[in-house]
Amino acid sequence: MSVEVNRHRRAFLRSAVASVAAAESAFMGVAHADPSAHPAAGPCATLPTLEPIRQIQAGELDIGYYEAGPADGIPVLLLHGYPYDIHSYVEVAPMLAARGCRVIVPHLRGHGTTRFLDSANPRSAQQSAVALDQIALLDALKIDRAVVAGYDWGARTACILAAQWPERCLGLVSVNGYVMTNLPANKHPLPAKVEHGWWYQYYFATERGREGLEAHRRDIARILWTTNSPKWDYDDAVFDRTAASFDNPDYVNIVIHNYRWRLSLAQGFPKYAEWEKRLATLPVITVPTITMDGDSDGVVRATDGKSYAAKFTGPWSHRIVNAGHNLPQEAPQAFTDAVWTLASGHVPGRT
Repeated sequence: MSVEVNRHRRAFLRSAVASVAAAESAFMGVAHADPSAHPAAGPCATLPTLEPIRQIQAGELDIGYYEAGPADGIPVLLLHGYPYDIHSYVEVAPMLAARGCRVIVPHLRGHGTTRFLDSANPRSAQQSAVALDQIALLDALKIDRAVVAGYDWGARTACILAAQWPERCLGLVSVNGYVMTNLPANKHPLPAKVEHGWWYQYYFATERGREGLEAHRRDIARILWTTNSPKWDYDDAVFDRTAASFDNPDYVNIVIHNYRWRLSLAQGFPKYAEWEKRLATLPVITVPTITMDGDSDGVVRATDGKSYAAKFTGPWSHRIVNAGHNLPQEAPQAFTDAVWTLASGHVPGRT
């Protein structure tokens, strides 16, 4: 580990340990203004948001992102999934910042205020494109190494970063384990119950589905939120806070290409061919890793993690928590603790 990283860790650990409990307690007081958490608070209660949003040119994008915490803290990159946005981390980000981390939460391509710099650029959403966006973001922010963490699209992206750029990753937190798209395997059917849960991927494979997403993007997202997380008691305000990110002009093209590419129904782009060739080997991940499952995940059934344990050749542990698919938003303390374990330099055991 670099001298610079160790210096960051020593600096923020000295200040964070003494104040973290009070800081988190203060934040949770603000979070409780969310009417979904305390309905009695009424319509005048303030719903927390991740603001202000900053913009930075990185690679082929002008990326919108939220940042919190000290500039010299250990960097943490938090990556959201579909159909969600940065507000999956509305509680996680402030808690990590309170512990002294420099927290970066970007809108993925096609979401929020992230825009393409060149209108002629293809709206690719294949896995390597989304991962390269994050490397470009780290470069633009002059961040050498970070803990990378995510769920859904964000988990896939975080796993790719850890596998292909381990020198840029202090650690990995991945919901649902080793997440990497395997195009040949995706051509074959899965158990019927699993296929049923992924109905929207097949819907998006049709032009009817593209038109449906264009016309009903919020309704489709609302259905997925409910089926992905059947025990999550969210309200209209919480959903609307995230759904505003779906108004991005590239949203439909990005979502459609992502799912069609996964099923080999849309071609990848030549500029990413070499990266996809590397990822097709399903490379192992060597950085310290914590994988997590939600015990009520409506998309991916919780397991003990043993089926993919061999893909993590470094320190690794697995946790099951009380949550659905949008784990960081449903179980923010558990997700925060997992990220903090790696950010503070603790090495998970192989469990």
